[in-house]
Amino acid sequence: MYRTNTCGELRIENVGQEVTLAGWVQKNRKLGGMVFIDLRDRYGVTQLTFNIESDADLVEVASHIGREFVIQVTGKVSERTSKNPAMATGDIEVEVSSLSVLNKSLTPPFTIETNTDGGDELRMKYRYLDLRREVVRKNLELRHRMAIQIRSFLDDLNFMEVETPVLIKSTPEGARDFVVPSRMNPGEFYALPQSPQTFKQLLMVAGFDRYFQIVKCFRDEDLRADRQPEFTQIDCEMSFVEQEDILGVFEKLSKHLFKTILNIDQSEAYPRISWHDAMKYYGSDKPDTRFDMKIVEVDDVMKGVGFKVFDEAEYIGGICVTGGDDYSRKQIDALTDYVKSPQIGAKGLVYVRVKNDGTFKSSIDKFYSPEKLQELSDKMSAKPGDLILIISGDNCLKCRQQLGSLRLEVAKQQGLMKPDDFSCLWVVDFPLLEWNEEDGRYYAMHHPFTAPKPEDIPLLDSDPGKVRANAYDMVINGVEVGGGSIRIHDSKLQEKMFEVLGFTPQKAQEQFGFLMNAFQYGAPPHGGIAYGFDRWVSLFAGISSIRDTIAFPKNNSGRDVMINAPSHIDESQLNELSLDLKPVPHK
Repeated sequence: MYRTNTCGELRIENVGQEVTLAGWVQKNRKLGGMVFIDLRDRYGVTQLTFNIESDADLVEVASHIGREFVIQVTGKVSERTSKNPAMATGDIEVEVSSLSVLNKSLTPPFTIETNTDGGDELRMKYRYLDLRREVVRKNLELRHRMAIQIRSFLDDLNFMEVETPVLIKSTPEGARDFVVPSRMNPGEFYALPQSPQTFKQLLMVAGFDRYFQIVKCFRDEDLRADRQPEFTQIDCEMSFVEQEDILGVFEKLSKHLFKTILNIDQSEAYPRISWHDAMKYYGSDKPDTRFDMKIVEVDDVMKGVGFKVFDEAEYIGGICVTGGDDYSRKQIDALTDYVKSPQIGAKGLVYVRVKNDGTFKSSIDKFYSPEKLQELSDKMSAKPGDLILIISGDNCLKCRQQLGSLRLEVAKQQGLMKPDDFSCLWVVDFPLLEWNEEDGRYYAMHHPFTAPKPEDIPLLDSDPGKVRANAYDMVINGVEVGGGSIRIHDSKLQEKMFEVLGFTPQKAQEQFGFLMNAFQYGAPPHGGIAYGFDRWVSLFAGISSIRDTIAFPKNNSGRDVMINAPSHIDESQLNELSLDLKPVPHK
């Protein structure tokens, strides 16, 4: 038996017991005639003591044990003289009587502690060492607990977990597919699924009624903190439902996770906001509502006084920063540079200070009288000591998005975005379609199987841009954790949708004929939702990047630097796949 106990379970009531532990050496400290070793396993850390008065030879061996050596010890549990309340096992230690080195270790390339000295790339190269760190391990334990709770909750509601194929057909709409060449079918390719969307709809046609899957999905797209080329979805579908049914079930799932994982009770219904109002008041379709600071349109107040920038603008809007009058000119200049950066794209930033004595100081004093600035202050519901920030421009949607970004930046500076404060809501009534100027055509805002609002169906012929989708997103703290829709289940309406999207009947049949054919055999009304599991875990963990919620993630270039993938393959493999490679330009 390698161990009688783990390194995280011994307590004061175990004092006097003979135990055997096994694990990794986290620290080795020598103090006079004693050696202290912190022994770590997945469950915690226990302090070991070696006393020269008891066994000088054992102390000599222990003093040469290095970090991350794998050892086994036997000894007696005793009460610590100097207790450590920061450790779960901090009341006890094990007085070692025998020691066995199970495996030596090289000196690790970074410290395996909560605050490590290893950078991202180094830690990813040695991910198996990084996973030994408690902070990373706890994220994966959290992920495991959430998965168990999700499966249990959905199973209780008669959802069935069904595995769908990983090698599917490429449908080049939206994000890029990862493609896989077929050896047995030369010149033809599979794709890795961006979502099990069509398969879960086919399961509804098949009568499975309630489906779910915690499933790997793949997108060949540029990466950032909340994206990976392979990610995990909580994928769900239901038959004989309307939007209210789906929102009801999955709001309960969310509340169940908050209660069972974080012990947070959420008794109130999640607020709902239309996409139009989300953009109008927050400049984002995933608004962070942990704080107020809504966007206010001020065209009626600011136009018509001779300030050309505003008079010629299509849109003028602002936010009111509570207590923001203490922003220095340097800070305001930094905010101006922020909104003018290429990522945000605003032309500039106007400020108005509402002084404590009721006067105003602004960058547009020479154009606006105190009375006019008071009118602006009233419109913005500003109080003495506040700061008003204004952006204008030629495109209403872009200006609102710029103000939305400014709103988040100011909130971050003011400490209004606390990770342990959760604000959940539904965004509903999205546009069904979005126009692409470059291609001169409409694209589905979600996917081509999303149903339009029944009352908007006639607009597909007359004004497609005004059609609202029967779609919904769940947003937590400004993060879209999940989204879905009621699906089109009528083959004629699906054909119409493909027509609006610019598909010829031949192209529609070639790409999605299997689904349209299935609809002709009695497809029930159905709809569903998919949650980004990695994002949800990162929210509950209080971290901004999903990388540390995944056991073996990729870096920002989509590479696994630990196993060095992707990599070249042998010429013989290329020949088997009937592939010739073009020369790759040197970077």
